[in-house]
Amino acid sequence: MDSLFSPAGLIGALIGAGVGWVDYRIVSGLVAGKLRQTDRSTTEAERRDYERRIVLAQRILMVVIVPAFAGLGYWLGRTISGWGI
Repeated sequence: MDSLFSPAGLIGALIGAGVGWVDYRIVSGLVAGKLRQTDRSTTEAERRDYERRIVLAQRILMVVIVPAFAGLGYWLGRTISGWGI
């Protein structure tokens, strides 16, 4: 059994995480912008709660997108390098 932590896989994971971060910034910006357009809050407390929910949605997106791209980068790095999985 070969090593799970191949250099090519780790480099691919780092590159994937970077690409995931850029993708997260783009997607979360678009989602937050669209959500802010639908804000029908009438009081300051409702606005703060709505903004809190937008921030929560952005955090959830980050927790999903960045590791997914890092995993994809790891897989691609190992596959392309010939180490295989």
